[in-house]
Amino acid sequence: MGIFALRSRTAPAMDPEAGATIPEPVRMGLPPRFEAVAEMLASGSDSTSEACAVAGAQLAKDGASLDETLAALQATYQAILGTDPAYDDVRSVARAWSDAILAYVHQMACDDPMTGLASLAHVRSRLSELYRGELRGAGRVRDDYALVVAELPPDTGSPLGATVSREQHRQEMLTRTMRLGELGDTARTVFAGTETIGRLGPDRVVVVAARDERLGQRVALLRKMSRTVDATGVRVWIEGLPGDDGVAALLLDELARS
Repeated sequence: MGIFALRSRTAPAMDPEAGATIPEPVRMGLPPRFEAVAEMLASGSDSTSEACAVAGAQLAKDGASLDETLAALQATYQAILGTDPAYDDVRSVARAWSDAILAYVHQMACDDPMTGLASLAHVRSRLSELYRGELRGAGRVRDDYALVVAELPPDTGSPLGATVSREQHRQEMLTRTMRLGELGDTARTVFAGTETIGRLGPDRVVVVAARDERLGQRVALLRKMSRTVDATGVRVWIEGLPGDDGVAALLLDELARS
């Protein structure tokens, strides 16, 4: 049978209490997070869906793929019953895994947790809203708005060619992320209205700003205030927006990669 075995599986005839005892070698070989599922299978319980859901959600949070999660469920069934998983349990695991991943995506979609800046996806969404408004006759986005980009200077923390440990590299990346967060706070001080302020990759902050008579003054102020973040100088410039949403998305991708 395949992985979607019928729920009406044939369990070995055994006393439920005796069946709940899993031999230690078998227990040691169980996939992580599926111990409770194994216990219920061994006891002959038909109410394993909830335990499967818990395992699926936990593995999603651990970073396991859906394929790995379903393989772990199958390995648990094979170890305890010698059969493929019941359909209800496969569905419970897959649904719980998907819900956990979806919750994570929704949480990450708006704000970057390390810097508090809007994510690239959120900046894209804001631009798409502006271009949709243009289609309704609300003006020209390329004339009314622009991107203000602020970029940290190249990191000179480790000498060129020096051997850097994993921990040291992690600390350097964390420090740089904190500096980017500070740059974002500075941008919020200058652009304190309804502007969308987001993160473009590890080194850049972007502001979706109105192209008005104060834009040049604000850019100059941001350049001046950003010296408190990095004395060697943060590069700040105005990036014009293209005529349509699709090209704007490509522009953001290019700015995030550069």
